[in-house]
Amino acid sequence: MSIIQNKKAFHDYFIEQRFEAGIALEGWEVKAIRAGRAQIKEAYVIISNSELFLLGCHITPLQTASTHVQADPTRTRKLLLHAEEINRLIGSVERAGYTLVPLDLHYSRGRVKLEVGLAKGKKQHDKRATERDKEWQREQQRLIRGKN
Repeated sequence: MSIIQNKKAFHDYFIEQRFEAGIALEGWEVKAIRAGRAQIKEAYVIISNSELFLLGCHITPLQTASTHVQADPTRTRKLLLHAEEINRLIGSVERAGYTLVPLDLHYSRGRVKLEVGLAKGKKQHDKRATERDKEWQREQQRLIRGKN
């Protein structure tokens, strides 16, 4: 079940592969995410010391859940993946010029997971072509509905 999606990532990047990663969260963060107070539009993933970290993800703390804790809404959060997946991602990012983009925050078996995309950046003309294709698909659907 999806919590929040990063639609801007699909506009700005070609998504080549997807990986599901766990996130090291604190208790107040889980409660805030369950209340729908997360935002990943400006977030990005970096690699440091053979580990993945999520930066720029904003989780607004609940007033009731974080009374005894000093909450930092934009703290760096560690992503949890298998070592061989991390090594494959490191190779792609460093050698092939890919970037890691958070795509979707969702629940999987009661746990909060993040879908990370291995992506290549789009040029301006690619973005326009994608938008043109979407418009044409919408127009086709309108025409088909109009005939019935």
